[in-house]
Amino acid sequence: MEEIVNKVANSTLEIFDLEDYYPKGTRAQIDISKWFLEGFLLKEKDFRAHLQEHDWSQYQDQYVAIHCSTEAIFPAWASILVAIKLSPFAKKIVNGTIEDLDAALYEEILSTINYSVYENKAIIIKGCSKKPVPMRAYILAANYLQPFARSIMYGEACSAVPLFKKK
Repeated sequence: MEEIVNKVANSTLEIFDLEDYYPKGTRAQIDISKWFLEGFLLKEKDFRAHLQEHDWSQYQDQYVAIHCSTEAIFPAWASILVAIKLSPFAKKIVNGTIEDLDAALYEEILSTINYSVYENKAIIIKGCSKKPVPMRAYILAANYLQPFARSIMYGEACSAVPLFKKK
């Protein structure tokens, strides 16, 4: 009987798993439309009163995304004011959704990695993850890896899709 060989385990493929870089911490999203009249109209006096009454300490050491869930048109200073109220408490604040927040966190983290360790290697950017890795992080990782990698694939070792091969 022939021995079964795990070719994936014996390969020289390098797995680049974005989940390994997922920043730990609580994420929160603030919908500023809740402080608008009927979700659409910003009345400055009322808006400022709502911000004054809000318990900002609940965002202590959290990553926070500020967004508006309605199609309200409002001045830029409204989001900036919310960010100023958050700044003594939050670890990071972005304008957008939780996905935008995660993308911003990955942008910071991925920019600090030494990619030269992947010089002339075949790399698989691991596709399946249990954590919410945004598409922007995958694209950014591929851009950072490309100058160093011999090849880049996406997915799992058993079914990777080729994306790039150095000529």
